[in-house]
Amino acid sequence: MGETGTPNQKKIVEGPAGYLLEDVPHLTDYIPDLPTFPNPLQDNPAYSVVKQYFVNQDDTVPQKTVFEKNSPRGTHFRRAGPRQRVYFESEDVHACIVTCGGLCPGLNTVIREIVCGLSHMYGVNKVLGIEGGYKGFYARNTIPLTPKSVNDIHKRGGTVLGTSRGGHDTTKIVDSIEDRGINQVYIIGGDGTQKGAAAIFEEVRRRGLQVSVVGIPKTIDNDIMVIDKSFGFDTAVEEAQRAINAAHVEAESAENGIGVVKLMGRYSGFIAMNATLASRDVDCCLIPESPFYLEGNGGLLEYIEKRIKENGHIVIVVAEGAGQDLIAESMKEAEHDASGNKLLSDVGHWLSQKIKDHFTKKRNMVLNLKYIDPTYMIRAIPSIASDNVYCTLLAHGAIHGAMAGYTGFTVGLVNGRHAYIPFYRVAGSRNKVVITDRMWARLLSSTNQPSFLCSKVVEDAKTVNNTPSKVD
Repeated sequence: MGETGTPNQKKIVEGPAGYLLEDVPHLTDYIPDLPTFPNPLQDNPAYSVVKQYFVNQDDTVPQKTVFEKNSPRGTHFRRAGPRQRVYFESEDVHACIVTCGGLCPGLNTVIREIVCGLSHMYGVNKVLGIEGGYKGFYARNTIPLTPKSVNDIHKRGGTVLGTSRGGHDTTKIVDSIEDRGINQVYIIGGDGTQKGAAAIFEEVRRRGLQVSVVGIPKTIDNDIMVIDKSFGFDTAVEEAQRAINAAHVEAESAENGIGVVKLMGRYSGFIAMNATLASRDVDCCLIPESPFYLEGNGGLLEYIEKRIKENGHIVIVVAEGAGQDLIAESMKEAEHDASGNKLLSDVGHWLSQKIKDHFTKKRNMVLNLKYIDPTYMIRAIPSIASDNVYCTLLAHGAIHGAMAGYTGFTVGLVNGRHAYIPFYRVAGSRNKVVITDRMWARLLSSTNQPSFLCSKVVEDAKTVNNTPSKVD
């Protein structure tokens, strides 16, 4: 195999039959001749029964699993897991954990499992919690984290460390890391946070510090590229069922009842799509990736009227980023939050008012519309069992990678296997629902809603989205 470099120091390893490994940085890339040590796991009684616990050095995970007969093997990522040799002695490790951005179910579980994993697997006892997001490195206190202090935090929503948007000052953050003697940094956050983590890694590398910078991707919208899903997503879909069920009960119990539920999904409609498919009570699902229109033949209002005449009620699920082009005229110049995200108009309120105006003023119909926005209820709950397990595996993968000397990476599930992914692959772009994919077709079949798309939009979508969505 041959390794090539690019101006931004991407590690690309090429192999036979079109094999390509997008490798992650390692401490020895810029600090040669680092000593290695036996992995403490080989003496850990909990792992003595495991047949082959250590990952082979050359194990990789393919990004794509479906191939044509003569197609190249394609892009791979380094497989996550413990290595036989580590680059940190346990007593020398001084780790820190920070949570950034919005809340998401599972944050406390990830924090807990990093602390407990470092202690129970590697005998690490010095772990700091950075309070209040990135700015906590230089503007807030830190708190010591021990297995005892984090024992029950997974049963709570939110994050015990606090969080914030923005506040990223690379120089101040790395100064704080260096001054405190921290040599492992675990950063939990979304794509904006991972961008910040990449900047921290680059500065750490520039200074030649033996510090592993590791990301754990967090986005309740499930819109991070490459990975199968992000933690908290299953919990969000599960909790969204409660809101949809309430809307269905309200709509079904009233004359000309309409239930409108707004779910999270600023740029990607995965929560709305999956919650709709799971519920089977939804008559129409609107997401950012699929444009819709209100008036005229085949429009949303015509469909609503048709469903009410047929069933006496209708339930509509709308992702928060849907329909923003339709309400743009009523907005002032777009504003942004501290993370750089565009502040969106409330599509739920806007849509509800448009529906009321149309049917009460133009159609002179009696209407009973209930609007439910469970956003902050969903964000703030503890994670469900499947997410707790996933959080544990992500945390352990991050720990194993840091101890093995890898840095500048995020850990995630790729085609069912945990892998180490370079920061540049997950920062700066978003995964979106592919509206020409079978999963969206399944939804349309379930709700019987029109696609609201002209043939040109469909063809354009096929051209742009030439890769399958996360759920096939």
